[in-house]
Amino acid sequence: MAAEAGAHAGPRTDPDPRTGPGPASPAATGTPSATATRTRDLRQLITYALVGGSGVLLDLGAFLLLYNVAGLHEQVANVLSTSLGITNNFVLNALFTFGKRDRLLLRWLRFYAVGLTGIALTFVLLAVFSRGLGIDPNLVKAGSLPLVLVFQFALNRKWSFA
Repeated sequence: MAAEAGAHAGPRTDPDPRTGPGPASPAATGTPSATATRTRDLRQLITYALVGGSGVLLDLGAFLLLYNVAGLHEQVANVLSTSLGITNNFVLNALFTFGKRDRLLLRWLRFYAVGLTGIALTFVLLAVFSRGLGIDPNLVKAGSLPLVLVFQFALNRKWSFA
C-alpha cells in the first residue's frame, strides 16, 4: 500500500474532467499548430511574391535592354532574360523562401525545368500576339509575366522545393 500511496503523492495529472482526455497539444507533440502553419505559409507566399517580383523586374529589364538596346531578336532576348530571372529566383527562393540548401543541383534542375515552361509559354504568346497580331513585343512580354508567375509558383512549390 505504501507504494500505491507514493504513486499518487505528486501533483494531479488527470485530464480536465470538463474536456476529457482529448488530443495532445501541438506544443506537447512537437507539431506546429494550425495558426503557426498558416502564418508560415503566408510568410512563404509573401517572400515568394517578393522574390518573384525581383525576378520579374530583372527579366523585364534584361529583355528591354537585350531587345531594344542590343538589338537581339525578341525570342533570343526572351530566353536570355528569362534564364537570368530564373537563376535569380532560384537562389533567393532556396535561401529565403523555402530555406532549402540540400540537393541544390537537383532542385535547380527542377526549378529551371519549370522555368523552361515559362519560356515556352512566353514564346507562344510572343509568336501569336507579336508576330501574328502585330502587338509590340514589349507589351506582350510584360503581359505574359503574371500568367507565367502564377503557373510557376504552383509547380515550384509542389515539385522543386517539396
